[in-house]
Amino acid sequence: MIDKALGGVWKRRWNVLGLGLLGCIAAQTASAADCPGHPDALGTSRTLVVDPREHPRIGTMQYPETLPLEDHEVVLTFDDGPLPRNSDKILAILASECIKANFFLIGQMARAYPEGVRKLRDAGHTIGTHTQNHPLTMNRMPIERARQEIDDGIASVKAALGDDTALAPFFRIPGLERATVVEDYLASQGLQTWSADFPADDWRHIPASRVYDLAIKRIEAKGKGILLLHDIQARTVTALPQILHELKARGFRIVHVVAATPDLMATPTEPEQWQLHPVSETVAISHWPKIPNFVFASGDTLPAPALSDFDGRDGQLAPSDEPFDRAGRRGHSVPLPQQAPWPRLLPPAPDSTATALPAPAQSIFQIQENPRATAETLLPRSRHAEQAAPGNRKTDGIAKLISADGADSGLATRDKHRSGHARRLSASVAKKRSARVAAHGHRGTLGHLAQIKKRSA
Repeated sequence: MIDKALGGVWKRRWNVLGLGLLGCIAAQTASAADCPGHPDALGTSRTLVVDPREHPRIGTMQYPETLPLEDHEVVLTFDDGPLPRNSDKILAILASECIKANFFLIGQMARAYPEGVRKLRDAGHTIGTHTQNHPLTMNRMPIERARQEIDDGIASVKAALGDDTALAPFFRIPGLERATVVEDYLASQGLQTWSADFPADDWRHIPASRVYDLAIKRIEAKGKGILLLHDIQARTVTALPQILHELKARGFRIVHVVAATPDLMATPTEPEQWQLHPVSETVAISHWPKIPNFVFASGDTLPAPALSDFDGRDGQLAPSDEPFDRAGRRGHSVPLPQQAPWPRLLPPAPDSTATALPAPAQSIFQIQENPRATAETLLPRSRHAEQAAPGNRKTDGIAKLISADGADSGLATRDKHRSGHARRLSASVAKKRSARVAAHGHRGTLGHLAQIKKRSA
């Protein structure tokens, strides 16, 4: 019973896939038919059917995805029309090569030239929209105004066609000035945002030969993709025949893109086909090697300490003994833990601020007296006393007193380790003796002066 159910599912899938392949083959067969009157024409190699809701943004100039093209396949797109004096010539060139292309029309141009819009439809080309007025500020204008530009452009093209089903849900932002809010609105309306894979810069003021060179070089560089052109430019009219001729000479093929409908299924594709150059696992590439996916046997994290692992001692947190330490002291044999424990915290260093520094002894700050003190260092001497002759009894007496005082000073120096009271007493005695010596010297000097005056008289 299960086999029957599975068989039914697979049968339905194969039926759907078969219908899609048959539709695709029929489209390719019809488009690949010989071009009447032009046996050497480039032609349209196949028709690609896409679902805008599955891939809402395409074109590697701005997005990661592009159309699922094979190598050397190119999609021709034209913007800003219709403008009869140039757009009609572009239509004639494409018809001569039996090529189908994709056009993105401006609403104002469709209103001005509705017949040109219908010519595109009658020739079998795909028609998309390009806003109402072609503003180049879609990336910064308010979303309400952007919606109005999008909706008005669609309405104008539908009015020119007279048939809503003839308009494809394809849209290109003017100047490719994209904005996320605009792209989101387009996707919500079921519209596919088209960028490009390479431009030809035909909107610039360059010669037609330069348009041709840029188109061929950029197509050849990428190998496949969406080419951006403008059917309103005269330089494009001049360059297009040369571009098509060179594409055929180099083996490129033209692909026509249409939107899926309830009656037309999307072309079956794989996700990697929507990349410009998908990476193949079977081909060696000159890139950095892929990083291997490591498989971890266990996702356990390292052990973290818990509050219970700490013992409070003296108001501080200190790590407690490990489980195997406590068991070891009790004499039990406990195996080591499977995970490495956290390291034990070292005890804090002792507080050195409480240690008192050694105080210097009081004797260090005492100034030692010179035992060989002279009269010049102890007493101020008068000018006449300095001129006194040696051997004078008064002078000798002063010297004796100074010598005796010096001896006392020496004794005081040798007795510097006595008690405080003894030191103060010694200082008092020395002071009194110094005063006595000074007084005696003063009287002696006065007597000496009296004798000098008497002799002079």
